[in-house]
Amino acid sequence: MSKILIVDDDLNICEVIKMYLENSGYETSLAYCAQEAQDQVKGFKPDLILLDIIMPETDGYEILKWIRREHQTPVIMLTAKSDTFDKVLGLELGADDYIVKPFDPKELIARVKAVLRRTIITDKVKEKIIFQGLVIDMDSYTIYYKDEEMRMPPKEFELIYFLASNKNKVFTREQLLCEVWGYDYPGDSRTVDVHIKRLREKLQDGENWQIETVWGVGYKFEVK
Repeated sequence: MSKILIVDDDLNICEVIKMYLENSGYETSLAYCAQEAQDQVKGFKPDLILLDIIMPETDGYEILKWIRREHQTPVIMLTAKSDTFDKVLGLELGADDYIVKPFDPKELIARVKAVLRRTIITDKVKEKIIFQGLVIDMDSYTIYYKDEEMRMPPKEFELIYFLASNKNKVFTREQLLCEVWGYDYPGDSRTVDVHIKRLREKLQDGENWQIETVWGVGYKFEVK
């Protein structure tokens, strides 16, 4: 049973989300402030975190920064703000997805399932992909870039792993959403662009490889 931590200072919203998740078979825990969230991340050890942006004292963005410094747990942001800036900011800070309030319970469950499906490591065969200056280790969900270990949020890792596993093949944003986020992922293509941007900031082009934009189509991992 997957464990989900709900972080929101609105007790009513917490209870409603808790009910929907538990009815869908998930184990839940609640946190109403930043300190409780940190304690629950360490003690409850959730498989996924639902994190509200507007929180007392410390907002959700700051909590997300702490989570990304300490843990690789996937995070879905809950926000009453529908502005593109707020959505992109959350993704750039390491969120895996976002949901705008008010949301449909079916959408919430669909997004939770999509994120968990792509982030829980199974016992399937794992492997390393090796290029000059770059090692992608599926077994540990770790990137070794220029001989230095580099941990990434699950979605960033899965995106680079998928592209590198299919070197020189071009994928549209919609194809990447399906393959990396799941076929029933209800997000938009901006999610892919944001994650590609973050990967490029962390992984500069190698001597014989690069993450290339194919204008009007999508992206590919090009190996020369």
